[in-house]
Amino acid sequence: MSRTIIVSNRLPTKILRSDNSLTFQPSEGGLATGLGSIYQQEGNVWVGWPGLFVEDAAEEEYVCEQLRQDSMVPVFLTEAEIRDFYEGFSNSTLWPTFHYFTQYATYEQAHWEAYVAVNEKFCRAVLELAGPEDTIWVHDYQLLLLPALLRKARPEATIGFFLHIPFPSYELIRVLPWRTELLEGMLGADLLGFHTFGYMRHFLSAVAQLLGLSAQNGQIETGSRTVLVDAFPMGIDYERYVQAAASEAAQRHEAVYREALRDTRVILSIDRLDYSKGIAQRLRAFELLIQRYPEWREQVSLLMVVVPSRDQVAQYASLKEEIDELVGRINAQYRTIGWTPIHYFYRSFPLEELSSLYRLAEVALVTPMRDGMNLVAKEFVASKADQKGVLILSERAGAARELSDALIINPTDTGQLAEAMHDALVMPEDEQQLRMSAMQALVRQYNVFAWTKLFMDRLAYSKMKQHTLDTETLKPVVVDQLLADYQAAPSRLLLLDYDGTLAPFHPNPQRAQPDQELLLLLRALTDNPQNRVVIISGRDRTTLQAWLGHLPVDFIAEHGVWLRAAGEEWQLFQTLSNEWQRDIRPILELYVARTAGSFIETKEYSLVWHYRRADAELGAVRARDLLNHLTFMTANTELQVMEGNKVIEIKTAGIHKGTAAARWLATYQPAFTLALGDDRTDEDTFRAMPPEAYTIKVGTAARSLARYHVASTTDVRKLLRSLL
Repeated sequence: MSRTIIVSNRLPTKILRSDNSLTFQPSEGGLATGLGSIYQQEGNVWVGWPGLFVEDAAEEEYVCEQLRQDSMVPVFLTEAEIRDFYEGFSNSTLWPTFHYFTQYATYEQAHWEAYVAVNEKFCRAVLELAGPEDTIWVHDYQLLLLPALLRKARPEATIGFFLHIPFPSYELIRVLPWRTELLEGMLGADLLGFHTFGYMRHFLSAVAQLLGLSAQNGQIETGSRTVLVDAFPMGIDYERYVQAAASEAAQRHEAVYREALRDTRVILSIDRLDYSKGIAQRLRAFELLIQRYPEWREQVSLLMVVVPSRDQVAQYASLKEEIDELVGRINAQYRTIGWTPIHYFYRSFPLEELSSLYRLAEVALVTPMRDGMNLVAKEFVASKADQKGVLILSERAGAARELSDALIINPTDTGQLAEAMHDALVMPEDEQQLRMSAMQALVRQYNVFAWTKLFMDRLAYSKMKQHTLDTETLKPVVVDQLLADYQAAPSRLLLLDYDGTLAPFHPNPQRAQPDQELLLLLRALTDNPQNRVVIISGRDRTTLQAWLGHLPVDFIAEHGVWLRAAGEEWQLFQTLSNEWQRDIRPILELYVARTAGSFIETKEYSLVWHYRRADAELGAVRARDLLNHLTFMTANTELQVMEGNKVIEIKTAGIHKGTAAARWLATYQPAFTLALGDDRTDEDTFRAMPPEAYTIKVGTAARSLARYHVASTTDVRKLLRSLL
């Protein structure tokens, strides 16, 4: 029976150490609530750090036993790992970088090494639990390497990953010295989830720019698998907050606060102490409000809750000091005997008391400088039973992509934030209710349970799609059968593409000439009189002749336009004209002028636009435009537009690798056929092959007519060597 394993840095429980004992308290976080429906089911488990340092073996065993009863398995970290992995790389490198505060980021090799080591420790813990049929769902920035580590150990595993913080622009990711390792780590998953389409777009951009992997419709072809990337905005347990706000305890707390505040109107701010939250900017905006609109003095107060967090770290201690000074100065300057401008609490609140603050407030300020989602915004909305109240929301919080009925502001525009507070305070009740009811309907529908189900369903779908669409990997048992069939066959035809199959791609195509290893390999294959080796390529015949013409190989050049059997003269597949090139070349030249790094390759009967050396994203956009332009121009003509690996080629229709390969099959009628190719033009070859032929796609497993798949040119050479 398959099960689900949740993996995150922290377990959904708090372990508190007193003088003589440990106490276990369930976490009230949104993730713990949402995933409770999964990990508490029979057989499922949550793996993570229990949140404290344990060095005594007996205590460690006690913690394991207590957590086991609640379907949790701890990963214990040493004090050095907590310092270097958690405080170091996770929170001093990744957190500031991903939140656009690169001025606070550190780049310590020792921290990186600890990050790798802890991800490997988590991997070992998961592998002890996970069977081949299990689903593994990894969470957040502390474990970016874990999906690939798990994939390496369990190639067939079902692995999901969700990032709970923003994924930043490529320009920020590229600053990290370990950027490629982090991206490759994430790509070990079958499904990658982000809160918003914007974060997803940034990730796809980084993968294209840094790894050279293109994406279409949110699908990345990694070479061995198709990885699905999608947006899953996280929700809250809506009913829990509705019930908490309606509870007698919340109403009692509200009555106490209201008695203390009397008729003063309340603007609420609740945040963890962090430089990404915009707390100081919020205080300055409130001061500007009461400067611009003196009528709000003695009428409205800011109730500010700051939850303590990492205040021993320099940036956080400095922020705490700045907040304390701002609150002190504003209160000192504007306070009267009956009115305090800012009520400041530096502590956390239990749920019922928090709900009372949501009930009490007429306006909520959720104005982070950068935030993955921000669930406080949704909690405020869920708590407003009377639908009165206004949410002011930063455009840089993930929640702003959903809660469009809030007042959306730029958190760095202090004036705009001050004006938004004024607009909120004077907003008519009917407009408040209209906006709030729309937001409540959305938050209710897309709650945390819907988020969990959607992700898990999408993960199952992505795995099913891999199995139905992706080509089977060339496993050892298949190789054994291939070799047996090869040895038994009196005649063999080997159809071998060149670029991306026999030889790796080069930014300059003319520098991708065969190396000594390849030349010796082809010579050895052709030395066997039972073999007929055909180089079937899109390259021009002159280049192929110069590189490989001294070998007794056959050539199919320019996608089947030119043919040459070993030792014979070149011949055209059929009589052709190239007069059309005069009309098409100016279009390609226009795209070269607009796309730095692209160039035109002229063949006798075709034209090729190359963009391998262009900026990855710009090249992809220009290629789409050019493809559409040429497809329109060549409609109802004898020309064909073909898209290959970073190339677009125009040639006469009806002639392709498949028609030429079919001619070789008909002429020689081999007992064994092997065809290898890497891009869309090779699909014509695969299509022309008989069912018993061994057809192998190189470089990507997805959506091919080939029967099997290998990852790289290295695997191709290894296979061909095995034939010897």
